Amino acid sequence: MASSDNAPQRALSRFSRAGAIAWLWRRLARWPLARLWWLASRLGPLVHRFSQRERSVTQINLKAVYPERSESERQRLARESLCHSTATMLELGHAWMAPPARVEASILAVHGRDKLDSARAEGRGVIVLAPHFGNWEVLNFWLSSHFPFTAMYEPPKIAALDPVIREGRERMGATLVPTNSRGVAALLKALKRSEAIGILPDQEPSWGSGVFAPFFHRDAYTGTLLPKLVARTQARVVTGVAKRVPGQGFEIHFLDADARVYSADDATSATGVNACVEAAIALDPAQYQWEYKRYRKVVEEQQKRPDYRDYRLY
Repeated sequence: MASSDNAPQRALSRFSRAGAIAWLWRRLARWPLARLWWLASRLGPLVHRFSQRERSVTQINLKAVYPERSESERQRLARESLCHSTATMLELGHAWMAPPARVEASILAVHGRDKLDSARAEGRGVIVLAPHFGNWEVLNFWLSSHFPFTAMYEPPKIAALDPVIREGRERMGATLVPTNSRGVAALLKALKRSEAIGILPDQEPSWGSGVFAPFFHRDAYTGTLLPKLVARTQARVVTGVAKRVPGQGFEIHFLDADARVYSADDATSATGVNACVEAAIALDPAQYQWEYKRYRKVVEEQQKRPDYRDYRLY
Protein backbone atom coordinates (compact mmCIF):
# COMPACT_ATOMS: atom_id res chain seq x y z
CA MET A 1 0.00 0.00 0.00
CA ALA A 2 2.82 2.40 0.83
CA SER A 3 4.38 1.80 -2.58
CA SER A 4 1.08 2.62 -4.29
CA ASP A 5 0.65 5.77 -2.19
CA ASN A 6 4.10 6.96 -3.25
CA ALA A 7 3.50 6.39 -6.97
CA PRO A 8 2.06 9.88 -7.71
CA GLN A 9 4.90 11.49 -5.78
CA ARG A 10 7.49 9.52 -7.76
CA ALA A 11 5.78 10.42 -11.03
CA LEU A 12 5.77 14.11 -10.05
CA SER A 13 9.43 13.88 -9.10
CA ARG A 14 10.34 12.39 -12.50
CA PHE A 15 8.27 15.03 -14.28
CA SER A 16 9.97 17.81 -12.30
CA ARG A 17 13.39 16.34 -13.05
CA ALA A 18 12.54 16.15 -16.77
CA GLY A 19 11.45 19.76 -16.74
CA ALA A 20 14.67 20.86 -15.07
CA ILE A 21 16.79 18.91 -17.57
CA ALA A 22 14.89 20.30 -20.56
CA TRP A 23 15.19 23.83 -19.14
CA LEU A 24 18.96 23.36 -18.75
CA TRP A 25 19.32 22.13 -22.35
CA ARG A 26 17.43 25.17 -23.62
CA ARG A 27 19.67 27.48 -21.61
CA LEU A 28 22.85 25.78 -22.76
CA ALA A 29 21.63 25.87 -26.38
CA ARG A 30 22.24 29.63 -26.25
CA TRP A 31 25.85 29.28 -25.17
CA PRO A 32 28.71 29.34 -27.67
CA LEU A 33 30.61 26.09 -28.03
CA ALA A 34 33.77 27.66 -26.61
CA ARG A 35 31.94 28.37 -23.37
CA LEU A 36 30.48 24.86 -23.24
CA TRP A 37 33.94 23.34 -23.70
CA TRP A 38 35.33 25.62 -20.99
CA LEU A 39 32.66 24.32 -18.62
CA ALA A 40 33.24 20.68 -19.65
CA SER A 41 36.98 21.04 -19.10
CA ARG A 42 36.27 22.06 -15.50
CA LEU A 43 33.45 19.61 -14.77
CA GLY A 44 35.23 16.65 -16.37
CA PRO A 45 37.96 16.43 -13.70
CA LEU A 46 35.25 16.57 -11.02
CA VAL A 47 33.42 13.67 -12.69
CA HIS A 48 36.72 11.76 -12.77
CA ARG A 49 37.35 12.45 -9.11
CA PHE A 50 33.91 12.01 -7.57
CA SER A 51 31.93 9.71 -9.91
CA GLN A 52 33.30 6.32 -8.96
CA ARG A 53 31.25 4.37 -11.49
CA GLU A 54 32.32 6.42 -14.55
CA ARG A 55 35.95 6.58 -13.43
CA SER A 56 36.17 2.88 -12.63
CA VAL A 57 34.55 1.62 -15.85
CA THR A 58 36.63 4.01 -17.97
CA GLN A 59 39.86 2.91 -16.33
CA ILE A 60 39.00 -0.79 -16.64
CA ASN A 61 38.13 -0.43 -20.32
CA LEU A 62 41.29 1.54 -21.09
CA LYS A 63 43.44 -1.05 -19.34
CA ALA A 64 41.75 -3.79 -21.37
CA VAL A 65 42.21 -2.12 -24.76
CA TYR A 66 45.56 -0.36 -24.19
CA PRO A 67 47.58 -2.76 -22.01
CA GLU A 68 50.79 -1.53 -23.62
CA ARG A 69 50.31 2.02 -22.34
CA SER A 70 51.66 3.16 -18.99
CA GLU A 71 49.33 3.70 -16.05
CA SER A 72 49.95 7.45 -16.17
CA GLU A 73 49.05 7.56 -19.88
CA ARG A 74 45.80 5.71 -19.25
CA GLN A 75 44.94 7.98 -16.32
CA ARG A 76 45.47 11.04 -18.51
CA LEU A 77 43.34 9.51 -21.25
CA ALA A 78 40.60 8.68 -18.72
CA ARG A 79 40.47 12.30 -17.55
CA GLU A 80 40.36 13.58 -21.13
CA SER A 81 37.66 11.07 -22.06
CA LEU A 82 35.40 12.16 -19.19
CA CYS A 83 35.86 15.80 -20.24
CA HIS A 84 34.64 14.88 -23.73
CA SER A 85 31.72 12.85 -22.35
CA THR A 86 30.76 15.83 -20.20
CA ALA A 87 30.98 18.09 -23.25
CA THR A 88 28.65 15.77 -25.18
CA MET A 89 26.02 16.08 -22.45
CA LEU A 90 26.36 19.86 -22.33
CA GLU A 91 26.11 20.07 -26.14
CA LEU A 92 22.76 18.25 -26.39
CA GLY A 93 20.92 21.55 -26.29
CA HIS A 94 23.13 22.82 -29.12
CA ALA A 95 22.36 19.77 -31.30
CA TRP A 96 18.65 19.59 -30.51
CA MET A 97 17.52 23.16 -29.81
CA ALA A 98 19.92 25.75 -31.20
CA PRO A 99 18.90 27.46 -34.47
CA PRO A 100 19.69 25.07 -37.34
CA ALA A 101 21.87 27.65 -39.07
CA ARG A 102 24.07 27.88 -35.97
CA VAL A 103 24.40 24.11 -35.68
CA GLU A 104 25.25 23.86 -39.39
CA ALA A 105 27.87 26.60 -38.96
CA SER A 106 29.47 24.62 -36.11
CA ILE A 107 30.23 21.79 -38.56
CA LEU A 108 33.62 22.97 -39.77
CA ALA A 109 34.28 20.29 -42.39
CA VAL A 110 32.83 17.09 -43.83
CA HIS A 111 35.31 14.44 -44.88
CA GLY A 112 34.27 11.51 -47.06
CA ARG A 113 30.82 12.71 -48.13
CA ASP A 114 31.52 11.17 -51.54
CA LYS A 115 31.13 7.73 -49.95
CA LEU A 116 27.45 8.47 -49.30
CA ASP A 117 26.85 10.33 -52.56
CA SER A 118 28.32 7.60 -54.76
CA ALA A 119 26.30 4.88 -53.08
CA ARG A 120 23.06 6.79 -53.54
CA ALA A 121 23.99 7.59 -57.15
CA GLU A 122 24.22 3.82 -57.73
CA GLY A 123 20.74 3.41 -56.28
CA ARG A 124 22.03 1.79 -53.12
CA GLY A 125 21.11 2.54 -49.54
CA VAL A 126 23.76 3.52 -47.01
CA ILE A 127 24.16 2.08 -43.52
CA VAL A 128 26.02 4.54 -41.30
CA LEU A 129 27.73 2.90 -38.34
CA ALA A 130 27.76 5.65 -35.72
CA PRO A 131 29.76 4.69 -32.61
CA HIS A 132 29.61 6.69 -29.36
CA PHE A 133 32.41 8.99 -30.39
CA GLY A 134 32.58 12.79 -30.33
CA ASN A 135 29.04 14.16 -30.59
CA TRP A 136 26.82 11.64 -32.38
CA GLU A 137 23.80 13.97 -32.06
CA VAL A 138 25.57 16.48 -34.31
CA LEU A 139 26.16 13.64 -36.78
CA ASN A 140 22.43 12.87 -36.69
CA PHE A 141 21.69 16.56 -37.31
CA TRP A 142 23.94 16.65 -40.38
CA LEU A 143 22.72 13.37 -41.84
CA SER A 144 19.04 14.22 -41.46
CA SER A 145 19.71 17.69 -42.92
CA HIS A 146 21.23 16.29 -46.12
CA PHE A 147 19.66 12.87 -46.72
CA PRO A 148 16.44 11.00 -46.02
CA PHE A 149 17.60 9.39 -42.77
CA THR A 150 16.11 6.71 -40.50
CA ALA A 151 17.43 5.54 -37.14
CA MET A 152 16.27 3.30 -34.32
CA TYR A 153 15.18 5.01 -31.13
CA GLU A 154 14.63 3.70 -27.62
CA PRO A 155 12.67 6.05 -25.34
CA PRO A 156 14.59 7.39 -22.31
CA LYS A 157 14.10 6.05 -18.79
CA ILE A 158 12.58 9.39 -17.81
CA ALA A 159 9.43 9.16 -19.94
CA ALA A 160 8.68 12.88 -19.68
CA LEU A 161 11.87 13.61 -21.64
CA ASP A 162 10.74 11.51 -24.60
CA PRO A 163 8.95 14.29 -26.54
CA VAL A 164 11.86 16.68 -25.97
CA ILE A 165 14.46 14.22 -27.26
CA ARG A 166 12.28 12.99 -30.10
CA GLU A 167 11.59 16.54 -31.29
CA GLY A 168 15.30 17.37 -31.15
CA ARG A 169 16.33 14.34 -33.17
CA GLU A 170 13.53 14.62 -35.72
CA ARG A 171 13.57 18.37 -36.28
CA MET A 172 15.70 18.18 -39.45
CA GLY A 173 13.64 15.39 -40.96
CA ALA A 174 15.02 12.20 -39.39
CA THR A 175 12.60 9.30 -39.00
CA LEU A 176 12.86 7.45 -35.67
CA VAL A 177 11.68 3.84 -35.50
CA PRO A 178 11.33 1.49 -32.51
CA THR A 179 14.00 -1.04 -31.55
CA ASN A 180 11.91 -4.07 -32.50
CA SER A 181 10.89 -6.06 -35.58
CA ARG A 182 8.70 -3.19 -36.78
CA GLY A 183 11.73 -0.90 -36.63
CA VAL A 184 13.87 -3.38 -38.56
CA ALA A 185 11.19 -3.57 -41.25
CA ALA A 186 11.27 0.25 -41.49
CA LEU A 187 15.06 0.20 -41.87
CA LEU A 188 14.78 -2.34 -44.70
CA LYS A 189 12.22 -0.20 -46.51
CA ALA A 190 14.42 2.89 -46.17
CA LEU A 191 17.44 1.07 -47.61
CA LYS A 192 15.39 -0.25 -50.51
CA ARG A 193 14.47 3.37 -51.24
CA SER A 194 18.23 4.11 -51.47
CA GLU A 195 18.13 6.16 -48.28
CA ALA A 196 20.51 6.31 -45.33
CA ILE A 197 19.99 4.65 -41.98
CA GLY A 198 21.97 4.82 -38.75
CA ILE A 199 23.05 1.95 -36.51
CA LEU A 200 24.83 2.19 -33.16
CA PRO A 201 27.50 -0.52 -33.57
CA ASP A 202 28.87 -0.46 -30.03
CA GLN A 203 25.74 -1.06 -27.96
CA GLU A 204 25.52 -4.45 -26.34
CA PRO A 205 22.51 -6.35 -27.75
CA SER A 206 20.24 -8.67 -25.82
CA TRP A 207 21.03 -12.39 -25.74
CA GLY A 208 20.17 -14.02 -29.05
CA SER A 209 20.71 -10.83 -31.07
CA GLY A 210 24.50 -10.98 -31.29
CA VAL A 211 27.69 -12.98 -31.36
CA PHE A 212 31.04 -12.66 -29.65
CA ALA A 213 33.64 -10.93 -31.79
CA PRO A 214 37.01 -9.32 -30.99
CA PHE A 215 37.03 -5.68 -30.00
CA PHE A 216 40.59 -4.58 -29.31
CA HIS A 217 41.57 -8.27 -29.14
CA ARG A 218 39.01 -9.09 -26.46
CA ASP A 219 35.64 -10.76 -27.08
CA ALA A 220 32.67 -8.38 -26.95
CA TYR A 221 29.06 -9.33 -27.56
CA THR A 222 28.20 -7.59 -30.84
CA GLY A 223 24.91 -7.16 -32.72
CA THR A 224 24.18 -9.12 -35.90
CA LEU A 225 21.57 -6.85 -37.49
CA LEU A 226 24.03 -5.49 -40.05
CA PRO A 227 24.65 -8.62 -42.18
CA LYS A 228 20.92 -9.23 -42.38
CA LEU A 229 20.29 -5.72 -43.68
CA VAL A 230 23.16 -5.95 -46.17
CA ALA A 231 22.03 -9.36 -47.45
CA ARG A 232 18.51 -8.07 -48.09
CA THR A 233 19.42 -4.73 -49.66
CA GLN A 234 23.05 -4.79 -50.92
CA ALA A 235 23.52 -1.52 -49.06
CA ARG A 236 26.91 0.12 -48.69
CA VAL A 237 28.33 0.54 -45.20
CA VAL A 238 30.33 3.50 -43.90
CA THR A 239 31.41 4.62 -40.44
CA GLY A 240 30.35 8.12 -39.45
CA VAL A 241 31.46 10.34 -36.55
CA ALA A 242 31.34 14.00 -35.54
CA LYS A 243 34.80 14.65 -34.14
CA ARG A 244 34.94 17.54 -31.70
CA VAL A 245 37.33 20.42 -32.27
CA PRO A 246 37.29 21.71 -28.68
CA GLY A 247 35.79 25.15 -28.35
CA GLN A 248 35.32 25.55 -32.10
CA GLY A 249 32.95 22.99 -33.53
CA PHE A 250 32.94 19.60 -35.19
CA GLU A 251 34.39 17.79 -38.18
CA ILE A 252 32.27 15.06 -39.76
CA HIS A 253 34.24 12.01 -40.89
CA PHE A 254 32.89 9.19 -43.06
CA LEU A 255 35.25 6.24 -43.20
CA ASP A 256 35.24 3.18 -45.47
CA ALA A 257 33.94 0.15 -43.63
CA ASP A 258 36.09 -2.89 -42.98
CA ALA A 259 35.42 -5.33 -45.83
CA ARG A 260 34.36 -8.04 -43.39
CA VAL A 261 31.10 -6.23 -42.61
CA TYR A 262 29.74 -7.50 -45.93
CA SER A 263 30.19 -11.15 -44.96
CA ALA A 264 27.09 -13.30 -44.65
CA ASP A 265 28.69 -14.99 -41.64
CA ASP A 266 27.54 -13.26 -38.46
CA ALA A 267 30.83 -13.67 -36.57
CA THR A 268 32.90 -12.38 -39.49
CA SER A 269 30.58 -9.42 -40.04
CA ALA A 270 30.60 -8.56 -36.32
CA THR A 271 34.41 -8.65 -36.36
CA GLY A 272 34.32 -6.14 -39.22
CA VAL A 273 31.87 -3.95 -37.33
CA ASN A 274 34.17 -3.83 -34.30
CA ALA A 275 37.11 -3.04 -36.56
CA CYS A 276 35.11 -0.07 -37.89
CA VAL A 277 34.61 1.19 -34.34
CA GLU A 278 38.33 0.79 -33.64
CA ALA A 279 39.16 2.84 -36.77
CA ALA A 280 36.87 5.62 -35.58
CA ILE A 281 38.41 5.59 -32.11
CA ALA A 282 41.86 5.93 -33.67
CA LEU A 283 40.89 9.45 -34.81
CA ASP A 284 41.10 10.53 -31.15
CA PRO A 285 40.77 7.88 -28.41
CA ALA A 286 39.82 10.51 -25.81
CA GLN A 287 36.56 11.22 -27.67
CA TYR A 288 35.18 7.70 -27.30
CA GLN A 289 32.66 7.01 -24.53
CA TRP A 290 34.77 4.58 -22.51
CA GLU A 291 32.39 4.61 -19.52
CA TYR A 292 30.07 2.18 -21.34
CA LYS A 293 30.45 -1.46 -20.20
CA ARG A 294 31.33 -2.89 -23.59
CA TYR A 295 32.61 -6.18 -22.13
CA ARG A 296 29.77 -6.82 -19.70
CA LYS A 297 28.57 -10.04 -21.35
CA VAL A 298 31.08 -12.89 -21.40
CA VAL A 299 31.24 -16.24 -23.17
CA GLU A 300 30.90 -18.14 -19.88
CA GLU A 301 27.59 -16.38 -19.22
CA GLN A 302 26.20 -17.53 -22.54
CA GLN A 303 27.32 -21.09 -21.87
CA LYS A 304 25.80 -21.33 -18.39
CA ARG A 305 22.51 -19.60 -17.65
CA PRO A 306 20.77 -16.30 -18.51
CA ASP A 307 21.22 -14.81 -15.04
CA TYR A 308 24.90 -15.68 -14.71
CA ARG A 309 27.33 -12.77 -14.30
CA ASP A 310 31.09 -12.84 -14.54
CA TYR A 311 32.65 -9.74 -12.97
CA ARG A 312 36.20 -10.27 -14.10
CA LEU A 313 36.21 -6.82 -15.65
CA TYR A 314 33.47 -4.89 -13.86
